[in-house]
Amino acid sequence: MLLCGYYGEHNLGDDALLDVLLRQLPDDCQLSITAHDPTPVLQRAPSARLVPRRSLLAAVRALKQTDVLVFGGGSLLQDSTSFKSLLYYLTLLLIARARGLTVVLWGQGLGPLRRRRSRWLVRRCLACASRISWRDPASLALAQRWRIPVPMAMGPDPVWCHPGSPRHGDGPIVLCWRPTPLLDPQGWRRLGQALDQLMASQPDVSLLWLAFHAEQDGPLLSWLSDQGLLPARLQAISTTAVARSLPDVLDRFARSRLVIPMRLHALVLAQLAGAPCAALSYDPKVAAAAATAAVPCHELADLPAAEVIAACWQQQIGQVPNPERLARIRQNAGVHQATLNAVWSADGSGPCVANS
Repeated sequence: MLLCGYYGEHNLGDDALLDVLLRQLPDDCQLSITAHDPTPVLQRAPSARLVPRRSLLAAVRALKQTDVLVFGGGSLLQDSTSFKSLLYYLTLLLIARARGLTVVLWGQGLGPLRRRRSRWLVRRCLACASRISWRDPASLALAQRWRIPVPMAMGPDPVWCHPGSPRHGDGPIVLCWRPTPLLDPQGWRRLGQALDQLMASQPDVSLLWLAFHAEQDGPLLSWLSDQGLLPARLQAISTTAVARSLPDVLDRFARSRLVIPMRLHALVLAQLAGAPCAALSYDPKVAAAAATAAVPCHELADLPAAEVIAACWQQQIGQVPNPERLARIRQNAGVHQATLNAVWSADGSGPCVANS
């Protein structure tokens, strides 16, 4: 089996997706996994054969030694990263189907697809899949509108099925923010003002900027400070940490007073750790997850006044997730496991065993 995703790219959200996917596979699977940095992947699957994910040729060669291709979570079929990235995944999809492989799209988002040719290609290539589980209603609705003739299901993001962590503290306010073209200097300044107002009501509380993507998010605090977009008081109480492992992140969230995430999986993991949350959405997937979890969310493309944002954040302090709601979300996210189970039950020969 070949697991294909954005693995080993120092993005903790994708590490979490891989962690959940591996938990949902049978123990006897012979795995190949596309990865850039092998270290975090081998920590999760030490017996797996690694395939350089940035090499299309290497991934195509790996298809010759497998009978199942799984696109493992995230929004792989999108062109906002690049059109070249989309072609990479569509090429694998077409070759896998031409070779008669079982192709599973697991926990996927569909889009954004900004180019007309991207939509045309994806619409036609999706028919090559054997089964699909979508992670949000908008993706399912688009696939249904396109009349994709493939068994499909939809549930919340698979990371909702990751084991959580008991809440055990009331420490710093944690920001999981990322660079985004949706915020110009005025937008960043407004968020800084909202933070400043929030922290004025929280004496002796620090700010932790927790970078889920080391290269993208790690320099954000320094950049905002250098650009004069953060009040001096915030700079004095702020530190940056890079999210190195899932246990570390869950522990940090469990000890936090409030988590303000922009990234989807920061929101999900913070909820699983019992942390109060207030989200900022740069993408519909974040707004959808926030709505599912009843977490207040502001759209970065339409931010209200700083006073309104700060009041919302202040109100969320102490508002821990509802356990019954989390249990329902986790149950609904089980459709991704069910999609994999349907593949195994449809092939009594055991599709986890690699071809010789």
